[in-house]
Amino acid sequence: MAQAVTQATTITPVNASVAPPAPAPNREKALQILSKSIYKELRENGYEPKQIVALASEIISLVTSDLDLD
Repeated sequence: MAQAVTQATTITPVNASVAPPAPAPNREKALQILSKSIYKELRENGYEPKQIVALASEIISLVTSDLDLD
């Protein structure tokens, strides 16, 4: 009878402190792309501009609360 041989592989997680942060311009561009993508997706799914403004206001409120905790 043949024996199954297994090999354990250890995966080392990437530590965020090892990788340098993306330069600010790249993050700004990424945020621009993300916001346009979210807006387009919401509009395509029937959300009205007032509803999108309500969503944006809620996000701003959450960020403001987070800043107040610091």
